[in-house]
Amino acid sequence: MSSLKTQVILLTKYFRIEGEIDLLPGARLTDFMNDVKKIMVVTDAKVNDHNGKELLRGKFINVLVRNIEVILPAESAL
Repeated sequence: MSSLKTQVILLTKYFRIEGEIDLLPGARLTDFMNDVKKIMVVTDAKVNDHNGKELLRGKFINVLVRNIEVILPAESAL
């Protein structure tokens, strides 16, 4: 089954990460988070500090799930 690229925003204690994750069609972000074990893959990622300073960009980064405090679809961000 193919997956869909979903734009997300992740907030950690120190970083704001914007990028894409692979969701199965019809899957909810909550279900995805419940299934992720230790590391989440984020593609086409941009990492900023909370003041908006860009720290890095990467085609592929791993994020430790235990460090994620907030995750939301980018389309629902204000």
